[in-house]
Amino acid sequence: MANIGIDLGTTHSLVAVVLDGKARCLLDDDDRALLPSAVRFDPEGSPISIGYPALDAAGQPGGTTYTSVKRCMGRNAAEVSEEAALFGYELVSGDARTVRFRGGQREITPVEINSYILRLLHARAEECLFCRPGGAVITVPAYFDDAQRQATRDAARIANIEVLRLLNEPTAAAVAYG
Repeated sequence: MANIGIDLGTTHSLVAVVLDGKARCLLDDDDRALLPSAVRFDPEGSPISIGYPALDAAGQPGGTTYTSVKRCMGRNAAEVSEEAALFGYELVSGDARTVRFRGGQREITPVEINSYILRLLHARAEECLFCRPGGAVITVPAYFDDAQRQATRDAARIANIEVLRLLNEPTAAAVAYG
Protein backbone atom coordinates (compact mmCIF):
# COMPACT_ATOMS: atom_id res chain seq x y z
CA MET A 1 0.00 0.00 0.00
CA ALA A 2 1.53 3.28 -1.13
CA ASN A 3 1.00 6.56 0.66
CA ILE A 4 0.04 9.58 -1.40
CA GLY A 5 0.65 13.31 -1.30
CA ILE A 6 -2.21 15.69 -1.95
CA ASP A 7 -1.87 19.37 -2.73
CA LEU A 8 -5.31 20.72 -1.88
CA GLY A 9 -4.95 24.03 -3.65
CA THR A 10 -7.13 27.11 -3.69
CA THR A 11 -7.52 27.05 -7.48
CA HIS A 12 -6.11 23.63 -8.47
CA SER A 13 -5.34 20.42 -6.63
CA LEU A 14 -3.37 17.30 -7.46
CA VAL A 15 -2.27 13.95 -6.08
CA ALA A 16 1.17 12.36 -6.31
CA VAL A 17 2.98 9.23 -5.20
CA VAL A 18 6.59 8.10 -4.98
CA LEU A 19 7.21 5.13 -7.28
CA ASP A 20 10.66 3.61 -7.72
CA GLY A 21 12.17 6.52 -5.80
CA LYS A 22 10.62 9.18 -8.03
CA ALA A 23 7.66 11.45 -7.30
CA ARG A 24 4.96 11.17 -9.93
CA CYS A 25 1.79 13.19 -10.31
CA LEU A 26 -1.17 10.95 -10.98
CA LEU A 27 -3.16 11.81 -14.09
CA ASP A 28 -6.86 11.68 -14.87
CA ASP A 29 -8.31 9.91 -17.92
CA ASP A 30 -7.43 12.95 -20.06
CA ASP A 31 -3.76 12.92 -18.94
CA ARG A 32 -4.17 15.98 -16.71
CA ALA A 33 -2.48 16.17 -13.31
CA LEU A 34 -4.28 19.31 -12.18
CA LEU A 35 -7.84 19.20 -10.93
CA PRO A 36 -9.63 22.55 -10.65
CA SER A 37 -10.67 23.04 -7.02
CA ALA A 38 -14.28 23.56 -8.04
CA VAL A 39 -17.47 21.80 -6.98
CA ARG A 40 -20.91 22.40 -8.49
CA PHE A 41 -24.25 21.61 -6.93
CA ASP A 42 -27.22 21.60 -9.25
CA PRO A 43 -30.87 21.23 -8.20
CA GLU A 44 -31.67 18.32 -5.90
CA GLY A 45 -31.32 14.93 -7.51
CA SER A 46 -28.64 16.05 -9.95
CA PRO A 47 -25.13 14.63 -9.64
CA ILE A 48 -22.43 16.79 -8.08
CA SER A 49 -19.79 18.01 -10.56
CA ILE A 50 -16.16 18.28 -9.49
CA GLY A 51 -13.19 19.80 -11.29
CA TYR A 52 -13.40 20.58 -15.01
CA PRO A 53 -17.12 19.71 -15.34
CA ALA A 54 -17.89 22.06 -12.44
CA LEU A 55 -15.96 24.90 -14.09
CA ASP A 56 -17.58 24.23 -17.46
CA ALA A 57 -21.04 24.54 -15.89
CA ALA A 58 -20.19 27.59 -13.75
CA GLY A 59 -22.04 30.10 -15.92
CA GLN A 60 -25.15 28.00 -16.31
CA PRO A 61 -28.25 28.89 -14.31
CA GLY A 62 -29.89 26.60 -11.79
CA GLY A 63 -26.88 25.61 -9.71
CA THR A 64 -23.95 26.95 -7.76
CA THR A 65 -20.27 26.35 -8.54
CA TYR A 66 -17.95 26.83 -5.58
CA THR A 67 -14.34 27.82 -6.20
CA SER A 68 -11.63 29.14 -3.84
CA VAL A 69 -13.55 27.67 -0.91
CA LYS A 70 -10.33 26.61 0.78
CA ARG A 71 -10.05 30.24 1.89
CA CYS A 72 -13.18 29.77 4.02
CA MET A 73 -12.12 26.64 5.87
CA GLY A 74 -11.74 27.01 9.62
CA ARG A 75 -13.13 30.54 9.60
CA ASN A 76 -16.43 31.94 10.81
CA ALA A 77 -19.20 33.60 8.83
CA ALA A 78 -18.17 37.15 9.76
CA GLU A 79 -14.62 36.51 8.54
CA VAL A 80 -15.75 35.27 5.11
CA SER A 81 -18.79 37.45 4.44
CA GLU A 82 -16.97 39.83 2.07
CA GLU A 83 -15.34 36.98 0.12
CA ALA A 84 -18.66 35.10 -0.04
CA ALA A 85 -20.37 38.19 -1.46
CA LEU A 86 -17.53 38.66 -3.96
CA PHE A 87 -18.01 35.10 -5.27
CA GLY A 88 -21.82 35.32 -5.10
CA TYR A 89 -22.16 32.66 -2.40
CA GLU A 90 -25.18 32.92 -0.14
CA LEU A 91 -24.23 32.54 3.52
CA VAL A 92 -26.72 30.84 5.81
CA SER A 93 -27.41 33.07 8.79
CA GLY A 94 -27.83 31.83 12.32
CA ASP A 95 -24.55 30.02 13.01
CA ALA A 96 -21.83 32.56 13.72
CA ARG A 97 -19.16 29.89 14.34
CA THR A 98 -19.50 27.78 11.19
CA VAL A 99 -19.63 28.95 7.60
CA ARG A 100 -22.55 27.46 5.72
CA PHE A 101 -23.47 28.24 2.15
CA ARG A 102 -26.91 27.86 0.62
CA GLY A 103 -27.13 26.50 -2.89
CA GLY A 104 -30.78 26.01 -3.81
CA GLN A 105 -32.32 23.90 -1.05
CA ARG A 106 -28.93 22.59 0.05
CA GLU A 107 -26.74 23.89 2.87
CA ILE A 108 -23.07 22.95 2.76
CA THR A 109 -19.88 23.86 4.57
CA PRO A 110 -16.45 24.60 3.06
CA VAL A 111 -15.17 21.44 4.75
CA GLU A 112 -17.80 19.33 2.97
CA ILE A 113 -17.06 21.01 -0.37
CA ASN A 114 -13.34 20.31 -0.03
CA SER A 115 -14.07 16.71 0.96
CA TYR A 116 -15.49 16.16 -2.56
CA ILE A 117 -12.21 17.32 -4.10
CA LEU A 118 -10.19 15.13 -1.75
CA ARG A 119 -12.45 12.14 -2.44
CA LEU A 120 -11.95 12.51 -6.20
CA LEU A 121 -8.17 12.79 -5.84
CA HIS A 122 -8.10 9.73 -3.60
CA ALA A 123 -10.19 7.81 -6.15
CA ARG A 124 -7.74 8.85 -8.87
CA ALA A 125 -4.88 7.48 -6.78
CA GLU A 126 -6.75 4.24 -6.18
CA GLU A 127 -7.39 3.86 -9.91
CA CYS A 128 -3.78 4.62 -10.88
CA LEU A 129 -2.22 2.44 -8.18
CA PHE A 130 -4.69 -0.46 -8.55
CA CYS A 131 -5.17 -0.47 -4.76
CA ARG A 132 -6.39 1.73 -1.98
CA PRO A 133 -3.66 4.17 -0.88
CA GLY A 134 -2.44 3.82 2.68
CA GLY A 135 -2.57 7.37 3.94
CA ALA A 136 -2.03 10.89 2.72
CA VAL A 137 0.24 13.81 3.42
CA ILE A 138 -1.73 16.95 2.60
CA THR A 139 -0.13 20.33 2.00
CA VAL A 140 -1.60 23.45 3.57
CA PRO A 141 -0.56 27.11 3.36
CA ALA A 142 1.99 28.18 5.97
CA TYR A 143 -0.44 30.84 7.22
CA PHE A 144 -3.14 28.27 8.11
CA ASP A 145 -3.93 28.45 11.81
CA ASP A 146 -5.02 25.53 14.01
CA ALA A 147 -8.70 25.87 13.06
CA GLN A 148 -7.90 25.84 9.34
CA ARG A 149 -5.59 22.86 9.74
CA GLN A 150 -8.29 21.02 11.69
CA ALA A 151 -10.83 21.86 8.98
CA THR A 152 -8.49 20.27 6.42
CA ARG A 153 -8.25 17.14 8.59
CA ASP A 154 -12.05 17.10 8.90
CA ALA A 155 -12.46 17.32 5.11
CA ALA A 156 -10.10 14.36 4.71
CA ARG A 157 -11.97 12.38 7.38
CA ILE A 158 -15.26 12.98 5.56
CA ALA A 159 -13.55 11.77 2.36
CA ASN A 160 -12.42 8.63 4.26
CA ILE A 161 -8.72 9.50 3.93
CA GLU A 162 -6.23 8.79 6.68
CA VAL A 163 -4.14 11.93 7.18
CA LEU A 164 -0.57 10.99 7.96
CA ARG A 165 0.54 14.58 8.22
CA LEU A 166 -0.32 18.13 7.22
CA LEU A 167 2.72 19.75 5.68
CA ASN A 168 3.20 23.48 5.14
CA GLU A 169 3.55 24.26 1.43
CA PRO A 170 6.96 25.96 1.79
CA THR A 171 8.22 22.94 3.73
CA ALA A 172 6.92 20.62 1.01
CA ALA A 173 8.73 22.68 -1.62
CA ALA A 174 11.97 22.54 0.38
CA VAL A 175 11.65 18.75 0.80
CA ALA A 176 10.95 18.32 -2.91
CA TYR A 177 13.99 20.31 -3.95
CA GLY A 178 16.27 19.38 -1.03
